[in-house]
Amino acid sequence: MLLGVRHHGPGSARAVRAALDAAAPRVVLVEGPPEGDALLALAADEAMRPPVALLAHAVDDPGRAAFWPLAEFSPEWVAIRWALEHDVPARFIDLPAAHSLALAAADDESGDVDVHADESGSESGSGSEPGSGSGSEGDGSADEESVRTDPLAVLAGAAGYDDPERWWEDVIEHRGPGRADDPFAPFAAVAEAMGALREEYGDGGPRRDLVREAHMRLQLRNARKEFGDDGVAVVCGAWHVPALGRKTTVAADRALLKGLPKVKAGMTWVPWTHRRLARHSGYGAGIDSPGWYGHLFGVPDRPVERWLTKVAGLLREEDRTVSSAHVIEAVRLAETLAAMRGRPLAGLTETTDAVRAVMCEGSDVPLGLIHDRLIVGEVLGEVPDTAPAVPLQRDLTALQRTLRLKPEALERELDLDLRKELDAERGRLLHRLRLLGIDWGEPLIARPSTGTFRESWRLRWEPELYVRVAEAGVWGTTVLSAATAKAESRALAAAALAEVTALAERCLLAALPDALPTVMRALADRAALDADVGRLAQALPALARSLRYGDVRSTDTGALGEVAAGLAERICVGLPPACTGLDADGAAEMRGHLDGVHTAIGLLPDGHGRDLAGRWGAVLRTLAGRDTAPGEIRGRAARLLLDDGRLAEDEAARFMGLALSPGTPPTDAAAWIEGFVGGASGAGRQAASSAGGMLLVHDERLLGLVDAWLTGVSAEAFTDVLPLLRRTFSAYEPGVRRTLGELVRRGPANGGPVAPEAAAPGFGPGLDEARADAVLPVLRLLLGAGGSAAHNSDDLLEATG
Repeated sequence: MLLGVRHHGPGSARAVRAALDAAAPRVVLVEGPPEGDALLALAADEAMRPPVALLAHAVDDPGRAAFWPLAEFSPEWVAIRWALEHDVPARFIDLPAAHSLALAAADDESGDVDVHADESGSESGSGSEPGSGSGSEGDGSADEESVRTDPLAVLAGAAGYDDPERWWEDVIEHRGPGRADDPFAPFAAVAEAMGALREEYGDGGPRRDLVREAHMRLQLRNARKEFGDDGVAVVCGAWHVPALGRKTTVAADRALLKGLPKVKAGMTWVPWTHRRLARHSGYGAGIDSPGWYGHLFGVPDRPVERWLTKVAGLLREEDRTVSSAHVIEAVRLAETLAAMRGRPLAGLTETTDAVRAVMCEGSDVPLGLIHDRLIVGEVLGEVPDTAPAVPLQRDLTALQRTLRLKPEALERELDLDLRKELDAERGRLLHRLRLLGIDWGEPLIARPSTGTFRESWRLRWEPELYVRVAEAGVWGTTVLSAATAKAESRALAAAALAEVTALAERCLLAALPDALPTVMRALADRAALDADVGRLAQALPALARSLRYGDVRSTDTGALGEVAAGLAERICVGLPPACTGLDADGAAEMRGHLDGVHTAIGLLPDGHGRDLAGRWGAVLRTLAGRDTAPGEIRGRAARLLLDDGRLAEDEAARFMGLALSPGTPPTDAAAWIEGFVGGASGAGRQAASSAGGMLLVHDERLLGLVDAWLTGVSAEAFTDVLPLLRRTFSAYEPGVRRTLGELVRRGPANGGPVAPEAAAPGFGPGLDEARADAVLPVLRLLLGAGGSAAHNSDDLLEATG
């Protein structure tokens, strides 16, 4: 009995259950890797909750892996559960994962891409390194490739449908009771359709399909010898049914399997998600709406009414007004649309249209929420602890329980207070995992802000992270030992000084004290040999942050402080000469280094006879007054001195006056302005840009100098300086730009500072007393005021401002 199915189709799943109940086979054969036979008993465990997936990986190369996902509504899962419930053997009969992974490796080396597409257009057994099946590239014509990739689309087109999903719902998911009298009828119809397709278009696909089907035929023959022809039920992709029913010889099938490459493979169960079942996710399985299909499979009756009730509940949770009347009207509209479109029942398209019109008032915005939460869903499966796992995975699972950090498919934010031991341990775990390449958590900011006791993370557990855990298992059996070993290896292999300093920061964030000695030796060696000031300046900020965060985490950072102070001294000596003769790009890059070093030295403690802050201030003053340095560097140095209180406002105005003098080329003057009032490079640029704008708002002498210089720029030079000025002032907040424009329009440079007058938007400054006097008689009548006109005028003006 060959039961051809659509993977992850609830209609197929119900039909499989009905056929197995009617036939009562003695053995159930399922399309899947035979290495999973030893894990089938776990499917009966109460702790096993779909969606789940079989994960196979090469033992010697854990990063090469493949998945076989199964949902509650997958026909294969239903068949496995039926066999376990009826005490009937269940076996996987597809090509072993040991061969699939080896063939995938061979395809990668040859440049081929290998992703198995089943008869529904899904990727069956695709993983981070796809290798559980056959690819979309074919040996035949383009038509053969297309029909192999999505035979349902061909059948839907022949039936006059432009959407294979809608055709499948109509002919399979919405079959009426009268057509379900014969439980084997749907499989006979599907087998006939697939046979016609293969007869018309050929086998399609690459040679891998022929190999897989040869292996399945051999397993089917063995089962029939053991249990009899009538005692075997096979649940496989419908595309393979004609091939399994084909008359071939054992010798021919064995010849196809001869000489296949092989690797040692490990296999286990891992949780899966509905989002990963969706085709668009990149690890798809042929269905756009797993949440909807799960609903169709799980509800006993009235699927449309129950679905729209779910939608209404979700919208109410989001504070949208949805009543029972909305639900009733949406049900009526969905059924009416189905009748108008000639469909047997309302499907997802009709219910979505009804929700948009009735519950969302024609807006598509709430539909995005409904799509993510219900149509696709954020369900994460569960696997029992008895499932095989690498030691690193077991340690991570134990840590997740201890720290109360449950893996979840739904993205969420986590705020940590590092002064609390539990939060500190959570932060260390997430940093260690990131160092291992297991990106369960992502910092919400590019790098931690200085001097804070808080961290914010965005957490989302993805199924492929199990592959990353298996891959990281080569570094150690626990998260701590694996992260330590990888940090030491990266320190020894790092070629650039900045790589080692960044690694030192990550070791402190992850609390890896055993890795720090190796990292520090590598840091000292590379720092001693590197004479490039730019690279030294690039490396210092990470060390400074490491020192600050070492204090927060009570980590001994004495050796790190010595290296950082030494780097700072070398930068102070070498930076002024390095800023000479730079082009525009070099000046912009050096300005970024200037900002980073300035912030870093502010974090470094003085000691051991060092006055780093004082030495750095002298370097900035030297750069501010050095004519050979680019204007952007001179302007930035003056601005940093002004912000630190090391430069008086009068002296800052003098520097600006010199930079904007008539003898200075306009492009150099514009670059000086960019450095002085522009934002910082990298993180914090927007905030620093607005601060530069406020500096001009509150010091109108500086604004007057800029205004006077700009009005004196010739028309020919203006086109050259305009891009620099636009880049500088476009970073200001709209309110700052508006205030600067008002100050310039009023002429702050003519007559000294002018205090802005309170005025309503759209009104000019000052008061036109003649026009005001004209309305006073009317105001007196309205307000009932008495007395002389002059007296009332004064009172009313005072009262109304």
